[in-house]
Amino acid sequence: MPRLHHYLSNQAFLVLLLFSSIASAAVVEHVLHIQDVVVKPLCKEQIIPAANGSLPGPTINVREGDTLVVNVINNSTYNVTIHWHGVFQLKSVWMDGANMITQCPIQPGYNFTYQFDITGQEGTLLWHAHVVNLRATLHGALVIRPRSGRPYPFPKPYKEVPIVFQQWWDTDVRLLQLRPAPVSDAYLINGLAGDTYPCSENRMFNVKVVQGKTYLLRIVNAALNTHLFFKIANHNVTVVAVDAVYSTPYLTDVMILTPGQTVDALLTADQAIGKYYMATLPYISAIGIPTPDIKPTRGLIVYQGATSSSSPAEPLMPVPNDMSTAHRFSSNITSLVGGPHWTPVPRHVDEKMFITMGLGLDPCPAGTKCIGPLGQRYAGSLNNRTFMIPERISMQEAYFYNISGIYTDDFPNQPPLKFDYTKFEQRTNNDMKMMFPERKTSVKKIRFNSTVEIVLQNTAIISPESHPMHLHGFNFYVLGYGFGNYDPIRDARKLNLFNPQMHNTVGVPPGGWVVLRFIANNPGVWLFHCHMDAHLPYGIMSAFIVQNGPTPETSLPSPPSNLPQCTRDPTIYDSRTTNIDLSY
Repeated sequence: MPRLHHYLSNQAFLVLLLFSSIASAAVVEHVLHIQDVVVKPLCKEQIIPAANGSLPGPTINVREGDTLVVNVINNSTYNVTIHWHGVFQLKSVWMDGANMITQCPIQPGYNFTYQFDITGQEGTLLWHAHVVNLRATLHGALVIRPRSGRPYPFPKPYKEVPIVFQQWWDTDVRLLQLRPAPVSDAYLINGLAGDTYPCSENRMFNVKVVQGKTYLLRIVNAALNTHLFFKIANHNVTVVAVDAVYSTPYLTDVMILTPGQTVDALLTADQAIGKYYMATLPYISAIGIPTPDIKPTRGLIVYQGATSSSSPAEPLMPVPNDMSTAHRFSSNITSLVGGPHWTPVPRHVDEKMFITMGLGLDPCPAGTKCIGPLGQRYAGSLNNRTFMIPERISMQEAYFYNISGIYTDDFPNQPPLKFDYTKFEQRTNNDMKMMFPERKTSVKKIRFNSTVEIVLQNTAIISPESHPMHLHGFNFYVLGYGFGNYDPIRDARKLNLFNPQMHNTVGVPPGGWVVLRFIANNPGVWLFHCHMDAHLPYGIMSAFIVQNGPTPETSLPSPPSNLPQCTRDPTIYDSRTTNIDLSY
């Protein structure tokens, strides 16, 4: 009888826990009005697409377990999709917002409602446009707090402060990809350029703090193309999460965030009452490229009681090409073992891939002057494939409706040629082949629930630099970083299988490698790409098609009836149609 009573008590507890979880979940609704607005961060007015008239766009707040519903109304002059960067999209892949991958864009004058559950994630993420270069001004923080009644795995902060880093050009954002280099006119902190730029001396983001209190900084790098260092004068911070995954508390005075990465860090106001600059500075990772003279972008930490006449303390920033500081921060972040949503590293691997990545060249069209080396155009590649984004229909619709001619499923598990990846020299025809990658929309098919391990090897075919690789729909374990060519015997022994940090975006070191591992447990088409928007037209991307599992619950659902369309041809969107060929 005592055993039965114990069993019933446990069952009652589980039922109460279930009802408590259901009761704590909510439907959170937002509207994003996308329209062209006039802003003036520097000296001249510029028309930009913005969400709800602000730069950055609104912070969206939810709790783990909530359902998020966002109606996007596009009254701008641009085609738009909104990507929920880092959200798993379990059973909601149609809501991922990847332009021409999971949907066609929302055209001007139209709207689309994104609806999905936030499950198994807590921390700071971001939302942003997923049409080339529009992310520069269409973005905002996505804050996921624990369910009601559940604490953070660290002391509760006095206040929380979203901090969004941005890149600014005094030009039409559509023209950015025509520039020879992604050099911006300024960097912004929460939409403000601060006192190191002209016409912005009195417009600086500031955080007012009370001495002795602790603040949770929710930091987002929404910059289009640039990794950024971040420091606060005379203060350390404790990193407690990266990419909305709790980490072992890590005390540091400097952080680096790749484009698309997020960091949650605790700041204790433990210094003398006064003013202290916070500052960002670009990390210039390309080897052999002259380092420009770059001014830091500054905000202020202002202690309660500080006098207006007091001069702010300034942080000593790393030099822009400080590779060792960047690597030290990234490689020292580890996961919070046993923390909320933590899972151990899967030891069995079903699929192994070795992917070379970097810049290459594309033949310059006749009669055209091209800005790349050897008078050619820049290109990018993964395993010597330059990815071509579909134009007629999204890849996921082509996959769901079995429409041929949109993509091929022959993305290779390794490059076509082995060579010294970090010391490329053009000597043979094979070298020339690697310099001019094949242009193709090729993807990799993966069996449902298989464990995939990827070695990402940076190359020096043009110039090695850090590429922030982002995987849609999944977190991955970062088992190790290194420099030089990856050695499967020597370097495999160094991999962290105990507490590696999980990420959705990781910077591959210049002239180096990272090893990733993830479980492909969500069917659909998932983009894998460099998160520097300047490299999207170059084609440093591919996609994984995770095949259906054995049940309806583990299969790709039907698309929503109001999914934006690229074409008026109704046969393409007829779910009864199969084997259509659109390869013309």
